[in-house]
Amino acid sequence: MIIEIGHYALVLALVASLVQSVFPVWGALRHDQRMMAVAPPLANAQFVLVLIAFAALTHAYLTSDFSVLNVIENSHSDKPLIYKISGVWGNHEGSILLWVLILVLFGALVSMFSRNLPQQLRAATLGAQGWVSFAFLVFVVFSSNPFLRVAQPPMEGRDLNPMLQDIGLAIHPPLLYVGYVGFSIVFSFAIAALIIGRIDAAWARWVRPWVLVSWVFLTLGIAMGSYWAYYELGWGGWWFWDPVENASFMPWLTGTALLHSAIVMEKRDALKVWTIFLALLTFSLSLLGTFLVRSGVLTSVHAFAVDPERGLFILGILMVFVGGSLSIFAWRAPLLKQGGLFAPVSREGALVLNNLFLTTATAAVFFGTLYPLVLEAMTGEKISVGPPFFNLTFGPLMVPVLLMMPFGQLLAWKRGDLWGVTQRLALAFGMTLVAMMLLAWFMGGQNILAALGFGISFWVIFGALWEIVDRIKPHKVGWSKAMHRFVGLPRTVFATALGHLGVGLTALGIVTVSAYETETVLTMQPGQTRDVAGYSITYDRTWDQRGPNFVERVAEFTLRQDGMVIDSMYPSKRVYNASGRPMTEAALHTEGFSQIYISMGDNTADGGLVTRVYYKPLITLIWIGALVMSLGGLIALLDRKLHVGAPQPARKSATARARAASTPAE
Repeated sequence: MIIEIGHYALVLALVASLVQSVFPVWGALRHDQRMMAVAPPLANAQFVLVLIAFAALTHAYLTSDFSVLNVIENSHSDKPLIYKISGVWGNHEGSILLWVLILVLFGALVSMFSRNLPQQLRAATLGAQGWVSFAFLVFVVFSSNPFLRVAQPPMEGRDLNPMLQDIGLAIHPPLLYVGYVGFSIVFSFAIAALIIGRIDAAWARWVRPWVLVSWVFLTLGIAMGSYWAYYELGWGGWWFWDPVENASFMPWLTGTALLHSAIVMEKRDALKVWTIFLALLTFSLSLLGTFLVRSGVLTSVHAFAVDPERGLFILGILMVFVGGSLSIFAWRAPLLKQGGLFAPVSREGALVLNNLFLTTATAAVFFGTLYPLVLEAMTGEKISVGPPFFNLTFGPLMVPVLLMMPFGQLLAWKRGDLWGVTQRLALAFGMTLVAMMLLAWFMGGQNILAALGFGISFWVIFGALWEIVDRIKPHKVGWSKAMHRFVGLPRTVFATALGHLGVGLTALGIVTVSAYETETVLTMQPGQTRDVAGYSITYDRTWDQRGPNFVERVAEFTLRQDGMVIDSMYPSKRVYNASGRPMTEAALHTEGFSQIYISMGDNTADGGLVTRVYYKPLITLIWIGALVMSLGGLIALLDRKLHVGAPQPARKSATARARAASTPAE
């Protein structure tokens, strides 16, 4: 009965989305108050209904209801509770339902927390959001129904893919989807602005919090996915330029550009056309990622293996929204008025240059990801575009962005003094040289490109911190007054500094681990000790043990440094009961920001064990940097200006009203 209630709620949500996609937009065009007023209740009703449907599916997983086909294919009664819950979105049907739940959640949030928006803009935005939710609810109900029952339920399910039975997969998809889907509301704001013809600095201020929320969650989702692939797949790598990884990375790049462009639009009423275009492009790339993951055109550990018919359905949605939004953009964009002017050397100019490099980098990733698919579809020829292509195209495009960051922070709005900023950054540059030489010497000092990479990374790090130092000026006013200034700095200063600091930390981790990681493949006998990267690793023993839904063979290694035991590490190989599929579980030891990574291989005929040992210097900075970036975004969300709604006319004081009343009219 609960399953039928969930299915019925989903159908009702489809009907509500149809009404929401028509009446509010029509009311906004006709300035009809009653038609516009139906948008918020419909958005809230959609969220409640989809939440009921999602709760019904979750209940089926928790109770191991094997009368539901989706539960049969992706669950097992022995599976731990956390993986029964994450199994809800560990498959195509359940994950697309989560996608829709987050989609309608954003519509409900706009209806609840944007009451100070002009009614016409809010109605048009929720109407445009209704278009998106209608399309995906049609897809769920008619092509990806998670509530299908079977006539004769089996005693047990087929279990979830072992690679997905990990805490990382309980966290990664929801974070990523909030980022992906969050850009839908930014898309809807852009469509609404084009429809009603209101695109100004106030619009940028209204939309920026939604860009920030989406960007923060997308950053966290990508970082979590990267770390999951690193430790769970047993490959020892954090990024593979996998097409599905690229599918989430492209909207992150354009979303970053959009975030900066919206700042220029809010501050200077400039870049209107460009900001609207980025809003449309970012969500279009999110839809492209959804198509790539679910169409069956990719072979990837991240992709859902589904039939091509569903892929064609999503391709149709992609074409309608991309083509339709670009048509509206082409219709309205020429009517936009020119905004504020600024000199090329200014903060606005730096942000524009930043945008150009980010979008060019997106184009490079887009080409490398889709070209093999297009070529195969047209000619049948299969080619592989791998890391060498992306490293040679994407890397050089990011170098100018990193070099410009410290300058962009300190340049003035409208017209900046480049030479003056260079002088202010002199000490940061000196600190960069010292840190670069010290780290290059510590790591061996033989890799010139790595040393340059260290220099660029430290330049971003010290440049980010220097903006705060430059504002509080402790060397001029003393530490007491400087601390008082520090406390009084605007939140946006800390947000910018943390965002750029995170980029620098991530870049430093990438450069170091790419240049200096070591991989050693050993065949070890019990009791044997081998030296790797300054550590002594002793293979002690192996034993078998049983988990809740798997059996595993565990190896014990003792890690020593300078003769002292610092850790015991336990890599394992599992075989899952239901599917019989094997999985390798790596063991990690973190020392500072570096890690020792041990992956267990097969046993040899003479009783030895093939072992893969990696030393990964400063690798954790990659994910620490992502967390710092996200913290910067969260602090930006706390900025008071982002909580200010539609401009309200100032209320006249009683004295002013009295004076106005006593003044004769001219």
